Amino acid sequence: MHRACIRAWLCVCPTPAACRVRPPRPFSSADPLHHTMIRILVLLASLLVAGCAVSQPASAPAPVPSAPASPERPRNVILMIADGFGPASATLGAAAKGAPLAFDSLLVGSVETSATDSRVTDSAAGATAYACGLKTYNGAIGMDADRQPCRTILEAAEARGMATGLVATSRITHATPASFAAHVALRAEEAEIASQLAASDVDVLFGGGRTFFADLLGPMAEAAWHVATDRAGFDALDRLPAAALLADDHLAYEIDRDETAQPSLAEMTTRALDLLAASSDARANGFFLMIEGSRVDHAGHGNDPAAHLGDILAYDAAVAAALAWAAADGATLVVSTADHETGGMTLGRDGVYQWDPAPLLATTASHDVILSRAEAASDPAEVVRLALGLDVLPEGAADALRAAQATPAAFRLLVRDLQSVPAGVAWTTSGHTAVDVGLYAFGPGAALFHGRMGNDAVGQALFEALGL
Repeated sequence: MHRACIRAWLCVCPTPAACRVRPPRPFSSADPLHHTMIRILVLLASLLVAGCAVSQPASAPAPVPSAPASPERPRNVILMIADGFGPASATLGAAAKGAPLAFDSLLVGSVETSATDSRVTDSAAGATAYACGLKTYNGAIGMDADRQPCRTILEAAEARGMATGLVATSRITHATPASFAAHVALRAEEAEIASQLAASDVDVLFGGGRTFFADLLGPMAEAAWHVATDRAGFDALDRLPAAALLADDHLAYEIDRDETAQPSLAEMTTRALDLLAASSDARANGFFLMIEGSRVDHAGHGNDPAAHLGDILAYDAAVAAALAWAAADGATLVVSTADHETGGMTLGRDGVYQWDPAPLLATTASHDVILSRAEAASDPAEVVRLALGLDVLPEGAADALRAAQATPAAFRLLVRDLQSVPAGVAWTTSGHTAVDVGLYAFGPGAALFHGRMGNDAVGQALFEALGL
C-alpha cells in the first residue's frame, strides 16, 4: 500500500485500535505464510480506501518481478554514506588509525555532488540523488526538481518484496535517511517525515529523533512495530519490523558515546544485517540497507577535528562489519561514499609543511561537551586543558578562555584553534564544499561504479545493480 493511502486510511478509521500504521504482523517475521497473509491484508485495505488514488511520477521505474542473484547482479545491497566525509577525512582517518581504512583498497572513483540549484549540495539533495537517481534542489526529501515525489530505490526494493532498512547516527528523520523513505518539499518537515516513516513498510529504523515519534509510538506498537528507546531495548530486538529510537535528538558523537546507553554504528549495522537476513522477505528476495555515519558531517560543521576523527573511525568499523558480512554471504554489493564534504578541512596550514593527528587522539570530548562543562565551571580553562589532554595551556590561552566563557561562539573558536593549530589542521568553512568525494564498491555489481560519476549516476547504478 502506498504511504499516502495508508495516511488516508488512518484518517478515516473509526477507532484508534483500527487505525494501524500498517496491518499487524505476528511475532514471527520469518514465517512465509505470515508474509503472504500480510500482502493479502494490505491489498484488501487498499481496496477499502475510497478515492485514494496516488499518482506516480512519469519517470518512476515500474515494479519488476523477483530476479535471482547472479555473479553480476547482487541479491542484497548495503549503501553506506559517511556524511561530510571528504578526501582529507580519509587521510586523517588512516593516519590516526595507523593502518588503511577498511574501504581504502576498494576505491573505484569519485562522486561529483552538485544539486540542481547550487554547485554546493546539501544532504537532502545529495541523498535524494542516491535514492532516486536524479539531481534535485537543496532541501528536497525524495522529491525531483519539479517538487514531485520520486520513487526511491528503497521503495522499488519493497515493491519487489525485498526487506529494507535505514540506520543512522543522526535523527532518523534527518535529511539522508529520510530521503530514502519519505517525500516532503523541505527537509525541515521532520514531524511529517516521522509520520511517513512510521506508516512505511521499512523493516528496520535505527537512529535518533525520538522526539518526533512521541505521538506515533502507540500506533506503531499497534501496527506490530517492535520499538526500543534505550540500549537494553535495542539489545533485545529480535523481530521485524524493528525501530530503535535511541535519543531525543542525534545520537552522541563517538568521542562522547556512553556504550552502556547507545550502541555504536558498527553494532547497529550488525544488528540490522542479522535481522534483515533472517526475514522471510530477505530469504526470498534479498534486502536493501542504507547506513549513514551522520555525525562525521556535524563535526565538520563545528570544525571539531577530534569529533570528526572519532566518527570517521566509528564509520570505518561499521564498514568493516558490513564488508565481513558481505564477503561471507557472497551475493551482497557494498557501496560506500559521502553525500558531500563538510568543513573544507585541510591537513597542513599556515605555510607549515607538517601535520599530526596525535593532539586529536589525546582529546576526550567533543566541542559540544567541552562547552557544556565549561559553561558552569568555576575555571573553564581547566575544563579545556583536561579535555584536550594537555599538561599546560599555551601562554595566554587560559585568560582568553575565561574571558570568553559567557560567549559560546568565541569560546568554541578558541577550543577549535587549541586543537587544530597543534595538529596542523585548518578549516575553510562551517558549511559544505563542492569537492568530489570518494566512491568505494565491493561485491557483485561493483563494476557499475567506476571513474568520476555524478551523484545521480550513482543512484542510477544502484537501481541497475538490483535490476529495478
